[in-house]
Amino acid sequence: MTPQLVSLAVLVAMFVVATLYPINLGLMAFAAAFVVGALLLGMSVDDIVAGFPGDMFITLGGITFLFGIAQANGTVDLIISSAIRLVRGRLWAVVWLMFALAATLMALGSIMAVAMVAPIALGIAARHRIDPLLMGFMVVHGALGAGFSPLSVYGAFVNGMIAKTDLPHSPLLLFLIPFALNLAFALVLFLTLGRPLLRSSTGSVPLEKDTSDGATGGGRTPRALLFQRAATLLGLVALFVGAAGFGVDVGFAAICIGVVLVLMAPRSYADILDRVSWSTITLVCGMMTYMAVLDSAGTIDMAGEAVAGLGVPLVAALLLCYVGGVVSAFGSSIGTLGITLPLAMPLLLTGEVGAIGLVAALAACATIVDVSPFSTNGAMVLANAQVEDRDRFYRRMVAYSGLVVGLAPLLVWGAAVVPGTL
Repeated sequence: MTPQLVSLAVLVAMFVVATLYPINLGLMAFAAAFVVGALLLGMSVDDIVAGFPGDMFITLGGITFLFGIAQANGTVDLIISSAIRLVRGRLWAVVWLMFALAATLMALGSIMAVAMVAPIALGIAARHRIDPLLMGFMVVHGALGAGFSPLSVYGAFVNGMIAKTDLPHSPLLLFLIPFALNLAFALVLFLTLGRPLLRSSTGSVPLEKDTSDGATGGGRTPRALLFQRAATLLGLVALFVGAAGFGVDVGFAAICIGVVLVLMAPRSYADILDRVSWSTITLVCGMMTYMAVLDSAGTIDMAGEAVAGLGVPLVAALLLCYVGGVVSAFGSSIGTLGITLPLAMPLLLTGEVGAIGLVAALAACATIVDVSPFSTNGAMVLANAQVEDRDRFYRRMVAYSGLVVGLAPLLVWGAAVVPGTL
């Protein structure tokens, strides 16, 4: 076998292992980068390390560091409980509120938006007889819809990758296209399962208690904690405005804001680094390091030229969308993006397919399929659903996931890729 085929086989093997066993794909990717790079390609360690994405490490670390502070001081709980008060008694509005909450948290940088909102949402669903499939997937679609905010892990990843090329790029469309796709599925889901809620209401949607450190048994919160929360909210707004409006580097800005917040109450955040999503950072940085090795081996060019050589650019683009969707349904969304975007480069460089539309379509396809119970977000819904027949609920999840995997790539390809090609 040629080095290109061996390196590609290793990549496939890593995805299979990470799907079957709880092993971080990024760790395997680091190991593969050394084994393939040093032993197969004769690369030096310095050449392999040169592929490590230091800028992405700063971005992801900074975002999860800042949002970890927001979780620790109860700012996230405050946002959720305040929002719930706005829709008291209207069950249909509660469902959409969970969509909006998950979207807001994800847009502000929380990769754990589903993990934070799903337990609350599915608890409310159980108490008020709301279909848990509806409630759970509204949360997931909300989070995934906002997944390509400039502050999110996904958004920072794709924006950073495309910024290194000469391709045209629009962070706004990268955000709007996946959001529109997820909103469309959420709307259909609501119209299918949630119409009875339009005629139902409850006089009291119970609020979650503030469980953050520092809250008193009587429900009163110390002034120092209130000040920390106000400062955190101000910091999150400043980060969003600075990144979206003035091009401020997200990672370093998040770290700076986080350090200021920590200095305000050092003892409150002694273990704050435990809240940084090191597993996600390892996944992203490991995959990008291995992709750099594949690039050196010529594997990316070989596979990309094979796709571009299909002869019909639109068919090649559709194939990439389906490959991204199917692979991501069983594996890592960011890992999948780390593969499909480089594979699309030769096709994009031909100019025969609109770069902005295809990048956004690939991003949408790799994330919307996270409704699958085999993905982290889908698994959170399955774990928190309060149902009597869990096997039946699992089968319903699988059926809906199959529908999404089958339809979403075709829909986003037709809406975002085809218009830019004709």
